[in-house]
Amino acid sequence: MTHSEHDLLIIGGGVAGLTLALEAASYRDVTLLNPGSSTLGASRWAQGGIAAVLDPQDAIEAHVQDTLVAGDGLCDENAVRFTVEHGHEAIDWLISLGVPFTPDTATEARYPYHLTREGGHGARRIIHAADATGQALIDTLTERVRQAPGIHVIDHLSAAQLLRNDEGHCCGALCLDDHDQAFALVARDTVLATGGASGLYLHTTSPSPACGEGMAMAAELGATLMNLEFQQFHPTCLYDPAGTPFLISEAVRGEGGLLRTIDGRRFMPDYDARAELAPRDIVARAIHGEMLKGAAEHVLLDITHLDAQAIQEHFPTIHAHCLNRGLDITRQPIPVVPAAHYSCGGIATDTNGKSDIPHLYAIGEVAYTGLHGANRMASNSLLECLVYARSAAQAMRQPADKSELRPTNLPKLQGSCAHEGIDTAIHTLRRIMSDSAGIVRSDAGLAAGRHALRQLHDEYSYLGLDRPASLAHYRLRHMLSLASMMLDLASIRRESRGLHFNRDCPHHQPEPTPSRISRR
Repeated sequence: MTHSEHDLLIIGGGVAGLTLALEAASYRDVTLLNPGSSTLGASRWAQGGIAAVLDPQDAIEAHVQDTLVAGDGLCDENAVRFTVEHGHEAIDWLISLGVPFTPDTATEARYPYHLTREGGHGARRIIHAADATGQALIDTLTERVRQAPGIHVIDHLSAAQLLRNDEGHCCGALCLDDHDQAFALVARDTVLATGGASGLYLHTTSPSPACGEGMAMAAELGATLMNLEFQQFHPTCLYDPAGTPFLISEAVRGEGGLLRTIDGRRFMPDYDARAELAPRDIVARAIHGEMLKGAAEHVLLDITHLDAQAIQEHFPTIHAHCLNRGLDITRQPIPVVPAAHYSCGGIATDTNGKSDIPHLYAIGEVAYTGLHGANRMASNSLLECLVYARSAAQAMRQPADKSELRPTNLPKLQGSCAHEGIDTAIHTLRRIMSDSAGIVRSDAGLAAGRHALRQLHDEYSYLGLDRPASLAHYRLRHMLSLASMMLDLASIRRESRGLHFNRDCPHHQPEPTPSRISRR
């Protein structure tokens, strides 16, 4: 096993990881682990934009209150205020880097860039780069990182396990390459920016979703995880069984898109006064309900009443993708279904990204900051990535202390182990999670899911999951571990709140309480 020493190790090359690398590179030696380059994860596929108070007629307090309402009682108000108050400066930083946000060409524009509106927001405050904001951010940040001195990017390694010393401090990561050769990257500070856990489900909005590996690795080390049961399903993923997953941005509804049943009836006003602009959990459950009532495989998102040229200008990526799939969205409604999209829970951190394991940080979707509560409001996620990455960079201006860097938990990897069955096991796990912990849950379904996961673990014990031999083995082990924790916490929560809806306990408990789990 090859060993190497590093100062600051960042695991993950999405918006959070790239931002931290750029901000920390002037005073720390940065190693950025970016497996598969930037095509993996969720950042590149983010369409809508970044929520921030930019319009002079908007207000910090308005954004705060909108977020608190969407979070359904479980937001940490201090975290919400911290995030919203630092939004404008984060956007200014991106503009200074050259991110090509869409300008506002209207003569009466109060802000130089176009701002759109999405569900849960009481004002237009979403700055965007057409309908491919994530790609614009990733392209710009990646180019800056590649040019920056002091940042060493490693594309050929994937983290499989966090390392700890005899004090219980994190001291880097065990990584494997594409041939499952092992490398111990020992580090003074380690940051997880590995994304969420949507990959635990069969249908997602990303072609290559994270499967909660970072959360599971942190849990193995003893870090506290919170609110894992709150998995967001985006209401509108393109229904295209023969194609790859493709998100239809919430901004489409923000610009006037209407949800209809397959026979053309508009239904959202029956569910919520905010109609198509209600928070995502409400819209997703409404769509789910209408699909069940009509025995339909999808509903329709209709923008044919909007100006065709405006559609093509505002949503060029969506228009082009759908046209390539034989659908002209200026003339035909878009078939859509909900799909797993965003994990509101994760590794518990403070406003500097610190976990409760010394020298282990988490930023982005892998972290639980308290911002999202029981339901993430549209376009607050990229904002969170930026604000907390920049805050973490400030907290790490001084090099870490000189604690012992000798890891005590390096595994003895098996020379060989059966691989047959791993893909089948992962598919089965995703089916279990989709059936038992989807948009609408029940006591019986959660109990069945927990039982099925235990059976799955036992059935595939021959794979040697207690002593993984490859990255695939590690991935399955992490997925089983995190899925079990998610179902445990979902079973314990005796209420319906935000994204967690259990038909056997449909009402709120009097006191909103975050969930937490720790293996220490």
